[in-house]
Amino acid sequence: MYHWNKYKSILLFTLLVLIFFAFSGMVWAAEEETVNYGFWSLVPPLLAILLCIILREALISLIFALWVGATIINHGNFWSGITKTADTLISSVADSWNASIILFFFMVGGLMGIIFFSGGGQAFLENISKKAKNSKMAQIFAWIGGIVVFLDDYANAAFVGNLFRPLSDKYHVSREKLSYIVDSTAAPVSSIFLISTWIGYQVGVIGDALPESVTVSPYFLWLHSIPYSFYSIFAIAMVGLIAYTGRDFGPMLKAEYRARTTGELWAKDSRPLSGTSDLKVAKNASLKPINLWLPLAVLIVLSFYFMWQTGGGSEAESITAAISDADSMLSILYGTIIAFVLAMVMYLFQKIASVAEIMDSFMEGARMMVYATLILVSAWSIGSICSQLGTAAYVVSAVEGVMSPIALPIITFILSAFIALATGTSWGTMAIVTPLVIPLAVSIGTPLPIAISAVLTGAVMGDHCSPISDTTVMSSTFSGSDHIDHVKTQLPYAIVVALIAAICYILAGIGLPVLIDLIIGIGILYGTLMVLSNISAKSQGITFPLPEWKPKSIEEKD
Repeated sequence: MYHWNKYKSILLFTLLVLIFFAFSGMVWAAEEETVNYGFWSLVPPLLAILLCIILREALISLIFALWVGATIINHGNFWSGITKTADTLISSVADSWNASIILFFFMVGGLMGIIFFSGGGQAFLENISKKAKNSKMAQIFAWIGGIVVFLDDYANAAFVGNLFRPLSDKYHVSREKLSYIVDSTAAPVSSIFLISTWIGYQVGVIGDALPESVTVSPYFLWLHSIPYSFYSIFAIAMVGLIAYTGRDFGPMLKAEYRARTTGELWAKDSRPLSGTSDLKVAKNASLKPINLWLPLAVLIVLSFYFMWQTGGGSEAESITAAISDADSMLSILYGTIIAFVLAMVMYLFQKIASVAEIMDSFMEGARMMVYATLILVSAWSIGSICSQLGTAAYVVSAVEGVMSPIALPIITFILSAFIALATGTSWGTMAIVTPLVIPLAVSIGTPLPIAISAVLTGAVMGDHCSPISDTTVMSSTFSGSDHIDHVKTQLPYAIVVALIAAICYILAGIGLPVLIDLIIGIGILYGTLMVLSNISAKSQGITFPLPEWKPKSIEEKD
């Protein structure tokens, strides 16, 4: 059966290629000068998603979909498509923002390598293990960590994934579950927290889209949109409910049961993005918590400081205004570099290892980021091609003419989610949809905070579900999970939360107070979790609570 499924996937893949060749030749033979790609603008992102599912190999799927998109832009010229593909990949790497993220990727991977080499990771694990006695507490601590690291979603994924991976491994929480916890707290928390790198961008796109007739400040509108950010709020709540109740459903339940009963943290055919080998620990390692916490504390504090400084510093109107105008990625990179230098000095002073040995551990940590970085660059390139094809504009135009004051929020939420899913970028979706929705909301009478929240939180939802999203890739990477397994296990949870968020947008649209909407939404969320977990457990022959992992030696003694 396995071989048949494998060959069936290859045949389907080949068929897709042949269909593309045939249709592209027919279309561009007739219309060489067309600039309105219409439905063809959806082909690259949908093909990337489909191939990721079929082939279970993200990199080749993204590269192929990128080439298809480049070929479409070049009117079906396959060789020009190859050139366009290479140019797009190079441009993605050369972009200063993307280059900062790539460098951050390697720096933070290397930093985690030397922190664990020093014994700081083991000290953290020993201390927190005194309070986290089981898999339930391991998940709850990771969830709390995801909320506490609110400053930036990239930093959140890096810190929480690396810090809590040893703890979740100790109690055999599946890597799929850890990556879900990381992904579903990173962007949702950063997108609604009062001080984060997201504020400046979100307030900026709101301000640019406001008609002259609206005199309310963009920050005021963003602040009042937070309670209506139903998906972000419910996504965070969902993680907490799952951790506290110990309930799961769908593919995640299967993954958790596998980890607890077989000890396998990932499926046998999985390819964890950050590698399966543990980071090395020095022979003279010092099990001091300060070896972990001081570099990370410096990183967070300095990242915040540099954001304040690059945003205008003392000349800015307020701290919030400075954060809004900051170069967030560059600021976090500065903080990471200084934290690395500090950590190296600390470890040399403690005589844990030589400079050469510390740098070897740095390279070991950075090396684990290579495959993930390639996927990230490919994902950015797909986003660039989608922008040139006008994917988002096509989706928006397809739903024009069906808006009403009550329907606008839920349609906007669905539209934003779909665009973010197809393009892999929540920020790009916000930039595209916000200028369209705000004037429309003003003209038909939809309250602006509700309409704005539908764009912002819908973009987060689609980003969560997309295998070509940079945040999704980072969550898989820093949690040590197979990327496709992460997407597959998280998707049912994201869909459930999205459906409940949609219900709350309907309630908000008819005038129900937002506090009541939130209470109803949380109640539905809890009830849905219990029902689906019972149905899923029954279908898989599993009972709750799930067993705690016991090594064979312990089981034999029992």
